[in-house]
Amino acid sequence: MANLWIALAFLSAFTLATSDALTKKALAYSNEYLTALFRLLFSLPFLLVLWIFIPAPKLNSDFYKAFAFALPLEIIALVWYIKALRISPLSLTLPFLAITPVFLIFTSYIIVGEKVSLWGSIGIIFLAFGSYTMNIHEMRRGIIEPFKAIQKEKGSVLMMGVALIYSITASLGKVAVENSSPLFFGITYYIVLTAFFAPFALWMGRSDLKGFISEKRFIDLLLPGFFSAIMVASHMLAISLAKVAYVISVKRTSLIIGVIYGYLFFREKNIKERLLGAALMFIGFVIIVTAV
Repeated sequence: MANLWIALAFLSAFTLATSDALTKKALAYSNEYLTALFRLLFSLPFLLVLWIFIPAPKLNSDFYKAFAFALPLEIIALVWYIKALRISPLSLTLPFLAITPVFLIFTSYIIVGEKVSLWGSIGIIFLAFGSYTMNIHEMRRGIIEPFKAIQKEKGSVLMMGVALIYSITASLGKVAVENSSPLFFGITYYIVLTAFFAPFALWMGRSDLKGFISEKRFIDLLLPGFFSAIMVASHMLAISLAKVAYVISVKRTSLIIGVIYGYLFFREKNIKERLLGAALMFIGFVIIVTAV
């Protein structure tokens, strides 16, 4: 039972990477806002089945505050996330979620009270160097070119913004879970997120909505929604059993899976250097997990 959170975090990582790969495939011919909306919608039936078996916990003001602060940030992150998946290679965008634990050093301390040790700082160095090597082929033009390449790749920039937001929402989610229950928060949060995101997504995707429905493109988002539902449930259960930095660090192994998916299914280039960067980031995760 002591290591159950690790298994749950790995399950969350696998289902997240799988959902992302399937979503990117759908994005090849679908509007990104409608794609994000239907991925959320298709996750709800599976989560609602779980809700039947969950007793309603007593809720307090801390739960509602965490919920209210996290929700608008989650919507912004969702839009940026889907845009990044659409405009940039999977193997070059997903690894930047590795920066989330770096931001968590500060956000989890402020919101949850977690501290990072010297070994945690060493883990951060591996994370930073891993992100650097993602564009190491650019070094032939100069030592700072990999950083310039990151700036040129809009999807990478967006995903770094997502990483920052996720460090905040993960910490707020921990507060909400501690003041309710893991599955109750995860399910209600996704229901409200979907309800608030739907009008915005339908408006932004209004020009493509008719074709999206008539051509039944939404069917391709059934599996991404299913895997997303499993990700939510396993994430919330894991975060209730361990510190938020532990869970997020292990969950970010999804980037390794994402890089592999990018090569196998989308034939993305420069895979060796990106896999090397992802591996270095993973070493950083391991150090952080053992240090926090």
